[in-house]
Amino acid sequence: MLNNITFEFPYVLLLIFVFILCSIYCKAKSPSYYIPHLNIFQKSNQKSSLVINILKYLIISLAIISLASPIKEKDTQLIKNDGINILLNLDASGSMKYKDLDKDDRSKNRFAVVKDIVKDFISKRKSDNIGLVIFGDSVMMASPLSFDKNAQKEIIDYLEIGMAGNNTALLDSIARSVNILKDKKAKSNVIIVLSDGEDTASKIPLKIVVKLLKKYNIKAYTIGIGNSNKAVLNQISSQSNAKSYTAYSKDNLIAIYEDINKLEKSKIDQNKIVLKDYLFFYSLFFAVFALVLFIYLKNKE
Repeated sequence: MLNNITFEFPYVLLLIFVFILCSIYCKAKSPSYYIPHLNIFQKSNQKSSLVINILKYLIISLAIISLASPIKEKDTQLIKNDGINILLNLDASGSMKYKDLDKDDRSKNRFAVVKDIVKDFISKRKSDNIGLVIFGDSVMMASPLSFDKNAQKEIIDYLEIGMAGNNTALLDSIARSVNILKDKKAKSNVIIVLSDGEDTASKIPLKIVVKLLKKYNIKAYTIGIGNSNKAVLNQISSQSNAKSYTAYSKDNLIAIYEDINKLEKSKIDQNKIVLKDYLFFYSLFFAVFALVLFIYLKNKE
């Protein structure tokens, strides 16, 4: 619990050392008088003086701690409207089972390689609202738009080839994504579509998909694995003011997602709200309590 406690003005705590130095080197000089049997009074007063000195140090220390304003950070909330909504459309059709992307690990199929890279991409987009869509014969919403990156990465681990069928409904997946994003208010709405084959299952024509992207001002970045379906992917991206890519290896895919990461900058970090618990009143309360006790003992002397 103490790990979350910090100070708004930590440099104020240096005043404690100033006080300690003053108490050692800045003592007031007073005239000395010879009083017989003074040791009797000193012994009786020694205990009370010790308590008073402790209280004096405690009062000053607690007051300085209060001035430093101790706080406990509870949570960080992001203002969503200034960020970017991103839907990641992933091809989970049967052709994604081929093991040709990772030259260093032939045991990994295309989908496994893509999942690792997408998880890394999600981790870098800390400020953005991200959702996951997979497509095969049909289109499936794997995760709604969310800021919970850890949950999304866990969901990706459970995604498998063929979950939505073995064919490729590429255009239907884009149309479904447009339907999700069309009413979302954000700095930008973006779809990143990855596919490795020709569209073999869509019911919505290419012309309709392009019109929808233009109508709602949604960018669609397209990533094709290999040379298949390049003409369609290029048309989708160019008509939506985005960019089209082709990947032949894992390294190509890493570079592509990194390029998109740079192109779609989010400034939402400038609009985050940190929820805090202010704790200064605890130290202030004990400082006042110690002060009352100090005055009482001082007057009793």
